[in-house]
Amino acid sequence: MYGKAAISLIFVVLLLISYSILMGTVDFRSYFFPLIQSPAGARSLCATTNPPLRVYMYDLPRRYNVGMLNRRNPDQTPVTGGTWPPWPRNSGLRRQHSVEYWMMGSLLYEADGGAEEREAVRVSDPEMADAFFVPFFSSLSFNTYGHTMTDPETQIDRQLQIDLLKFLRQSKYWQRSGGRDHVIPMTHPNAFRFLREQVNASIQIVVDFGRHPRIMSNLSKDVVSPYVHVVDSFADDDTPDPYGSRTILLFFRGRTFRKDEGIVRVKLAKILAGYDDVHYERSVATGENIKVSSQGMRSSKFCLHPAGDTPSSCRLFDAIVSHCVPVIVSDQIELPFEDEIDYTQFSIFFSFKEALEPGYMVNQLRKFPKERWIDMWKRLKNVSHHYEFQYPPRKEDAVNMLWRQVKHKLPEVKLAVHRSRRLKVPDWWRRRR
Repeated sequence: MYGKAAISLIFVVLLLISYSILMGTVDFRSYFFPLIQSPAGARSLCATTNPPLRVYMYDLPRRYNVGMLNRRNPDQTPVTGGTWPPWPRNSGLRRQHSVEYWMMGSLLYEADGGAEEREAVRVSDPEMADAFFVPFFSSLSFNTYGHTMTDPETQIDRQLQIDLLKFLRQSKYWQRSGGRDHVIPMTHPNAFRFLREQVNASIQIVVDFGRHPRIMSNLSKDVVSPYVHVVDSFADDDTPDPYGSRTILLFFRGRTFRKDEGIVRVKLAKILAGYDDVHYERSVATGENIKVSSQGMRSSKFCLHPAGDTPSSCRLFDAIVSHCVPVIVSDQIELPFEDEIDYTQFSIFFSFKEALEPGYMVNQLRKFPKERWIDMWKRLKNVSHHYEFQYPPRKEDAVNMLWRQVKHKLPEVKLAVHRSRRLKVPDWWRRRR
């Protein structure tokens, strides 16, 4: 009886294995001949592949992008990898909004192989593209021409936006998707300020949603980017006693008078006054002051990140690359790459109410366990490369992380595009009672 049952069981197992091999879901060689390799270039039917995003970048005259870095150069031919200029060394705070520059550079970089380490590659045929990149430096345009908002030069920023929209509307690829599969960096809160509502459908690269209504920018279609840090990265942070060598408990250095949520900075100045182990100083971002701030962050256990004019600021990412545990005080902040990175593993969060309770925040930080702080410090060292903007781009750096985020948005973009092509009443579901 048991013999018949065993034979039946063996027969069923062999039948299942045969079926799996036939369907291609089991590679029997991996079980019985693990050292046998597949021929070069051969792939299993079930092999997981992650090809880079194929991006078509429009060839725009240099006045829309790198021409703003050197306005004395009259050359308007589209820039190439061979003519790509370095980012100016003494650009001050303009650097924090330079995401557009690094994203464009990543597409122009002509690598000798290594495409498997890149999240996006440029294609010359728009029919092959998964997404379209618009190389307009909207943040640099505002900083260059419209920073005061009343200067006559602000009309140059406005005209660039007008001319760009005219160009895009003539593109059949913009028309085909309504701009939904087009990527436009807008990391300055005032970038593209004259015509921003006319590119609402596009995938916008933003640092937060502080100044824009939900219908204009939101997480469902847009990508949250880090600011480009302005302090130097702490490359040789290998002290045997990181906790003891950082003698300042809590550090902040920056502007204290800000708008909107940033009013919390003035209140924090009063709350944090009088503590010997807290450094809270008003400062403006000059080249020398940035160096001083960098040294202060490297000498501190915790770095305070209160909201500014918008919920986020460059200071958070300066703290990360300085391996100073961020203390984030902002009730509405959005953080980059949060589907891949858990910020609670290396940051501490306080609500406005908690931070403004006298003594509460400092007492919590003083009681923070040394072992837990060291663990956060180690995690900061491990994740900081995700916040590096560089040319040429490197695997898992900030630009590649951003392109991967764009890739995540595309399935919903395709759904919207395909539905729009066949719906006669586009918003029928909103009319239901």
